[in-house]
Amino acid sequence: MTRTRRNALIWILLASGISILWGSSVGQTGNGWVDFRAVYYGTRCLLERHNPYSVSELEHVYRTDGGERASESAAAHQAVVLYVNVPTTFLVVAPFAVLPWGLAHVLWMILIGVLFLLAAFLMWDLGARYAPEVSLFLICIFLANCESIFVAGNTAGLVVALCVIAVWCFLQNRFVPAGILCMALSLAVKPHDAGLVWLFFLLAGGVYRKRALQSLFITGVLGLAAFLWLSNVAPHWMQDWHTNLSVISAPGGINEPGPSGFTSRSGATVIDLQAVISFFRDDPRIYNPVSYLICGALLLAGAVRTLRSRFSQQGAWLALAAIVPLTMLVTYHREWDAKLLMLAVPACAVLWAEGGAIRRMALVATTAGLVLTGDIPLALLSILGNALHVGTAGIFDQILMVVLMRPASLALLAVGIFYLWAYVRHTGLDSGIGSEGEEPLTAQPDK
Repeated sequence: MTRTRRNALIWILLASGISILWGSSVGQTGNGWVDFRAVYYGTRCLLERHNPYSVSELEHVYRTDGGERASESAAAHQAVVLYVNVPTTFLVVAPFAVLPWGLAHVLWMILIGVLFLLAAFLMWDLGARYAPEVSLFLICIFLANCESIFVAGNTAGLVVALCVIAVWCFLQNRFVPAGILCMALSLAVKPHDAGLVWLFFLLAGGVYRKRALQSLFITGVLGLAAFLWLSNVAPHWMQDWHTNLSVISAPGGINEPGPSGFTSRSGATVIDLQAVISFFRDDPRIYNPVSYLICGALLLAGAVRTLRSRFSQQGAWLALAAIVPLTMLVTYHREWDAKLLMLAVPACAVLWAEGGAIRRMALVATTAGLVLTGDIPLALLSILGNALHVGTAGIFDQILMVVLMRPASLALLAVGIFYLWAYVRHTGLDSGIGSEGEEPLTAQPDK
């Protein structure tokens, strides 16, 4: 290991230590890893041959197995017993659900921590080939603001890490079978996180399309197995699942994106584009179509560029840096899902090595994206917004509240537009290797 890599590893461990220690402390004394409790007891419910999408049946198992905490809030209780995760999650969580809670949650958090750190290090390593100091700066900012991953134990921590590792395997042409499995698992647990990343490889063609289809096949097998398992235990699970999704997204619900949402004024608020538009018109018949139209137009522009261009490694990183923020904006996501933005670090390094004004634009945009989707800044801004008691009656009040309470959504939109523009203008696409190429990423380091 060179001195540069050794020093980088030390800084990465120090930055991640802030999130791991702080997040684990809050998880222990605060919400008790509520998101992992949801999937853990939901899977135990299914293992005990009960319907996990039935609130009454899951609540019975939750209390009988001693999962309910005396200090548990109504929102935390609802987050556990109102199960909304996709069925394939049961297959991934089942090895942990057969274990006692104490051992299960420790192993789960260790798994997330190890994979998450590996993913972050891989992104730094790729970015360091272009701009080592810039890449290290961005990764450290990113890792120091990932407390939510270790507070709640949400499956996003696992999905983000697996998706990033899969991208590294595909573009580096190393450990490809492992990459295919990682992409398949990330699609199986949170398709709304990994889906558009997978779609890029499908559109890229050549060997990348083959890997995308292989991943989809494994996900399909897992999906079929989960469907058969659930249908055998609970024939009416789909109706109950639909009901839970409706309840949790209803006005005042945990997942409602509007100003009246349960978490609307907290640091753990919804970060999709609907959450911004709802401040101006709190009507899903308005904010949903508008969000889909804006994100759809941007994604279509990127898809057309991908289909009409020859593949290049540098272009791929720019495309992924544009896809990730748009993924967060098009449908329901929270700040832990936005950790997928670490895929923008190699893209920023690529543009930094290019020189000129674009290097500064890339650094500002990427830094703003990582900071304003970071857990500490979001928590501080939510405290400030609540302390100011600003109303939403006038247009200026609405704009101020959006800036204070929805900075992550605004930052993601800016980052997505910037990297889409950089991707479209990138001449390296036209001179890059063909879509069948297998060459790993190479570049001259920043001087």
